[in-house]
Amino acid sequence: MDPISERLRARHPQRIDLSLDRMRALCAALGDPQHRLPPVVHVAGTNGKGSTVALIRAVAEAAGLKVHAYTSPHLVRFNERIRLAGRLIEDDHLHAILDRIESVSGEATVFESTTAAAFLAMAETPADLAVIEVGLGGVLDATNVIERPLLSVITPVDYDHAEFLGTDLAGIASEKAGVLKAGAPGVIGRQREEAFKAIERRAANVRARLTVLGVDFDAWAERGGMAFQTADLFMDLPAPALAGAHQIDNAAVAIAAALELDLPESAIIEGLRAVRWPARLQRISTGPYGQAAKAAEAELWLDGGHNPHAGRALAAFLAERQARAPRPLALICGMLGNKDAGGFFAALKDSQATVFTVGFDGAAAEPAALAAVARGHGLAATPAGSVGEALDLALRLGAGRVAICGSLYLAGEVLGASPETWPV
Repeated sequence: MDPISERLRARHPQRIDLSLDRMRALCAALGDPQHRLPPVVHVAGTNGKGSTVALIRAVAEAAGLKVHAYTSPHLVRFNERIRLAGRLIEDDHLHAILDRIESVSGEATVFESTTAAAFLAMAETPADLAVIEVGLGGVLDATNVIERPLLSVITPVDYDHAEFLGTDLAGIASEKAGVLKAGAPGVIGRQREEAFKAIERRAANVRARLTVLGVDFDAWAERGGMAFQTADLFMDLPAPALAGAHQIDNAAVAIAAALELDLPESAIIEGLRAVRWPARLQRISTGPYGQAAKAAEAELWLDGGHNPHAGRALAAFLAERQARAPRPLALICGMLGNKDAGGFFAALKDSQATVFTVGFDGAAAEPAALAAVARGHGLAATPAGSVGEALDLALRLGAGRVAICGSLYLAGEVLGASPETWPV
């Protein structure tokens, strides 16, 4: 664990308790930094939030703007959560900010303290735009003390965090739609009907104008790139520099947001080419794991997706690569114990992959239990003692394409194995 994370865990409650009362009190004690931010793009949703934040940031930076960004969780170093005018916050700056937080924080949770730290640092650092990702839900998420965003974005809503958000998709969507505010337009990703109806109801209640993927704009892959279209605009664009067909939809939402921000087509083109977002179908070729795969002439991919929707995106990506260049396929999977492992493996049941299950630091599912779930969906699965052991087994058995998947915590362990692969 990195020093900043250790500090936060030692000094703040680690529970998740969705409420805005403590957060409002903490912000008030700090002079309400959330009201002193640059114009805010507030991003909620279940899947694609981080990629969409990265895409919006890349386009805005290509337009010459200085952009703050707040995302979670981090992969290797806590600093990844707070980006100030394009650069990760420095350790000394972050410690000084946390000193101020802790002098007034009371019973604030880790995420509340983290969010307050981000707002304080961003309020005191000049920038043109702040892109803020919701942590969990929307209505009662700590970031939702932002009262007047410039723009709200909701990426696809699906099932996740059932212990906090429940198992009713319309109810989950209503929580996510809490980021919609009066006077701020909303850009909405592709949604299931019941989720969209809930978002529409919230928008009507607060009188937020919506621009919706599949209704007001659309995008599709075309000739190695992508096309984007509205009622009165067509753009022939490069594909986003993020792997997976699902990134076309994420890019479409980011482009619609960029148009709401009056950013030029030239910046959209440059941002699509420049965007980076680690542990989302990331090709690994350096560090100990990348080098081991390279020595065996195998592809190694890393993906932190951890719910059925993410499993379907991973399955589609692997199916497309297998169709173009068939290779023996292996999955190295670790998941938190509270995730829907059955739904994740059900999405991958036709992949013909050999599965190796692993644990990691934290509340990970037991590898043997996870392997049993995978076998229940027709996949050959074997528990392994570590990622390194699983990769060695997969490569010795002839795997030519390996995906490490199932958790951002597992992805962080992989990227943290060498400074060469740390996110920057």
